[in-house]
Amino acid sequence: MRNANTWWIIAAIMLLLDWYVFQAVKLVTANVTEKTRLFITVLYWMVSALSVFFLLSFPYVQALQVSKIFRNYVFAIIAGLFFAKLIGSVFFVIDDLRRLFMWIGSKIFPDTGAHFADEGGSISRSVFFSWLGLGLGGTLFSTLLYGFSNKYHYELRKVKLAFNNLPAGFKGLKIVHISDIHSGSFQNKKAVQHGVDMIMQQKADLILFTGDLVNDRHEEMNDYMGIFNQLSAPMGVFSTLGNHDYGDYVSWPSAEAKRKNLEELKKVHARLGWRLLMNEHIPLSKGDDKIALIGIENWGAKGRFPKYGKMNEAYPGAEQYPFKILLSHDPSHWDAEVKPKYPDIDLMLSGHTHGFQFGIENPYFKWSPVQWMYKQWAGLYEDGSQKLYVNRGFGFIGYPGRVGILPEITVIELG
Repeated sequence: MRNANTWWIIAAIMLLLDWYVFQAVKLVTANVTEKTRLFITVLYWMVSALSVFFLLSFPYVQALQVSKIFRNYVFAIIAGLFFAKLIGSVFFVIDDLRRLFMWIGSKIFPDTGAHFADEGGSISRSVFFSWLGLGLGGTLFSTLLYGFSNKYHYELRKVKLAFNNLPAGFKGLKIVHISDIHSGSFQNKKAVQHGVDMIMQQKADLILFTGDLVNDRHEEMNDYMGIFNQLSAPMGVFSTLGNHDYGDYVSWPSAEAKRKNLEELKKVHARLGWRLLMNEHIPLSKGDDKIALIGIENWGAKGRFPKYGKMNEAYPGAEQYPFKILLSHDPSHWDAEVKPKYPDIDLMLSGHTHGFQFGIENPYFKWSPVQWMYKQWAGLYEDGSQKLYVNRGFGFIGYPGRVGILPEITVIELG
């Protein structure tokens, strides 16, 4: 969304969608009083106009870019309304196509045109489809509002992973994996503290963080330094960068300001006591046994996500270790580069997708819209001896909530 023209295109699509949905609104309100219709019309287009206004202002107004209320709630409501209208429009399109075929039929067979007309009764098919579309769209929007209450509902997920080549000294190693903190979205210190307490209660040997500490700016961590600096483990806390950490999604007064922001963010990791891995690897030791921990900058194979990561710098020298863990923010890196070029990387840890913060998960079924873009989007994936774990994210961004996909603290035990 770095190009302001993109926002204008989105705004135009929103207005077209608003006009289309409004045709259904007019149909279902045809029998109400004129005063009520006027009120509904004014309210509908006022919300639409405000949505477009805020959307078009975002690239140019610094206050909106840093406002938690806008970035969390206003933007989420705008997006929620858009998707609700989009869902409803599916049924409006079905009805429009139905009526089109009926009209064509009446022209081809004029003598039997009556058979192509709507059946009589208390409600026409068009009104039925309009109510159905509006009802399902409203249900989606209500679900998204409900999801606001789940954004700090941290879920502990415990995973045991077996590897034939894991050195004996590392058998039973307990790792806490977290990702996507997005501190710029937080507004409840007590809730975040509870999440950090949950992490520390696991008494992990090692804590690994796979990127997106902030939404855009290093200052977003100012109010949460005293919480996240509590994270500690006997073997250390290690971290890497995600796509949001580079400040690519906001307007900066200069390239130097953007560069300085990134340098300050690196210092934040250091002040937290976290070892930030920047296209490098380090050995981890237990007794006489050693394994390699590799960390790269963000490398994404999807969309316009940046490729700052350099495996050709991080990997050389790691081949001497019998077991390797890679921290790489974006899970698309696994299929695109890790598996074909580095088959001896045993475990890759990622985040990035958040599971879209929306979906369905149960023992029998797992679904989220994000799977249309990411093959690996939440949980454990295996290919031969290689494993990938995608954390669902500790924080949130864009939509200040969770529906079906809860914020995650992963506890991994190696065996």
